Amino acid sequence: MGHNNGVESGYASGRSDCSTPPPENHLISLSKAHIEFLNKQMEGMHPTDILRFCKIMFPNLYQSTAFGLTGLATMDMLFKIQRENPESRPVDLIFLDTLYHFEETYDLVDRVRARYPGTRIHVFRPEGGATAAELEATYGDKFYQHAGDMYDYIVKVEPLQRAFDTLRVAAVLNGRRRSQGAARGAIPILEMDEERGIVKINPLAAWTFAQVKQYIDDNDVPYNALLDRGYKSVGDWHSTVPVGEGEDERAGRWKGQNKTECGIHNKKSKYAGFADSAISVEHVA
Repeated sequence: MGHNNGVESGYASGRSDCSTPPPENHLISLSKAHIEFLNKQMEGMHPTDILRFCKIMFPNLYQSTAFGLTGLATMDMLFKIQRENPESRPVDLIFLDTLYHFEETYDLVDRVRARYPGTRIHVFRPEGGATAAELEATYGDKFYQHAGDMYDYIVKVEPLQRAFDTLRVAAVLNGRRRSQGAARGAIPILEMDEERGIVKINPLAAWTFAQVKQYIDDNDVPYNALLDRGYKSVGDWHSTVPVGEGEDERAGRWKGQNKTECGIHNKKSKYAGFADSAISVEHVA
């Protein structure tokens, strides 16, 4: 599977070595006590109010999304907040195109562009090939099966760090929620990624899948067609299956593997051994 969006600008940034930290003059410094205080204040707030606060509080704020339900709800809220004050700085999106997304996901990106005009989507891809076939010619046939950590680094971890460096990201909105379980079961709304120097915000952390889906339905937000076929969490096609009755919403990700995250929410140091891999990017606005 593969997809090449025809509206790409063709802009390419230089390679970023993940072992080198980004310039610090755009980053935010928060003490642990301050983060604890902010989390207590935001715990009972509606996600829309959390997002309003974050737009004011954090410079260089972006949303990282794979266009799952939570990310889509966040995006819809941000779009409406932006209309309240059009002169304020908008929150652009960062989308990591692994080259292994479902065609339904790429179709959703096109529908999002149409539904939310003016929303900027910065697309970052792995180097080593413009298609999945070319990527495997570089790193090995189906290397996602026998080199999982390397795969995560090549298609997710390094491109995300490059996005942070290129866009000078100081704070990033994520779609993680506590009801997704596993390592996400106790996530705060606000946290500091000490290794990357980035403030990570989980505005819908307290919401359940049902609450998110209700928001999507009530606000006519476009969503991935795979959700109507039994999928609840959609990642790459080779590691995502429909969820069975009574299973957790992320049970369809990496089925049968001892794995719950794709890499971008793990510690960056886990992938230090892959930092010499060659990777490039395209940037879409």
